Amino acid sequence: MAERSRGRSGRVVRTERIAPGMIRVVLGGEGLADFAVGPYTDSYVKLAFPLEDVLYPEPFDLGVIRATLPRDRWPRIRTYTVRRWDAEAGELWLDFVVHGDAGVAGPWAAKAQPGDVLHFAGPGGGYAPDPDVAWHLMAGDESAWPAIAAALEALPAGARALVFAEVDGTEDEQEVRTAGRVDLRWLHRRGGPRGRLVVDAVRAAEFPGGVVQVFVHGEATMVKDLRGHLRLDRGVPREQMSISGYWRLGSDEDGWQSTKREWNRRVEQEQG
Repeated sequence: MAERSRGRSGRVVRTERIAPGMIRVVLGGEGLADFAVGPYTDSYVKLAFPLEDVLYPEPFDLGVIRATLPRDRWPRIRTYTVRRWDAEAGELWLDFVVHGDAGVAGPWAAKAQPGDVLHFAGPGGGYAPDPDVAWHLMAGDESAWPAIAAALEALPAGARALVFAEVDGTEDEQEVRTAGRVDLRWLHRRGGPRGRLVVDAVRAAEFPGGVVQVFVHGEATMVKDLRGHLRLDRGVPREQMSISGYWRLGSDEDGWQSTKREWNRRVEQEQG
């Protein structure tokens, strides 16, 4: 997966609550002058949230910070999908899942005001819909929806896609424009276990024939279950899948990222 580490900054242009639990923050400004996402629909950036009691060197540079300050004073880093990059307008859209005051990025997004500065590195990315496959399978929870929506918008005319999107309720559903032939199935957990509905729905689904390209992301246990099902029960080749846990229930991103490589290694050993 390609990733660019160059440090950047953007200024908040506007914010919008696009669902009860999701806020869109639109960034602009000179720091995005040469920003580009390339061919990927799962492009992501690494957001840096400074600690309130730390005075950081100017200009803000993660490389300098990491070289000169102890680890416990480094900014908190959070990974977010680029929902849209509008090169003509110079606007970067980031959609944040918000759970009240829990977490780091969500509360920031809920309080963000025009003119606020957000530092970040990237973009990285590695997936885009393949126009030559017979059909696409996409599945995930709210954390995966921005990437799924971007992929649906990029589908070639008539491309077939089966999509399972889990949210809490009907009020969390979002519209998306696509030229593809998309069967979008919203799954409402209504406070139930996260990811369980996605796993059950994919397992029960009747798959179309032909070569499939898979995009499955979201909570790590959900992703693990679906990876095993797709590899072992459905026989989907590894190279036809973009599948990874964006987060893990019970862990913040710091904890998840510190264990993700070992988690993935064990999953690959178990599932092939």
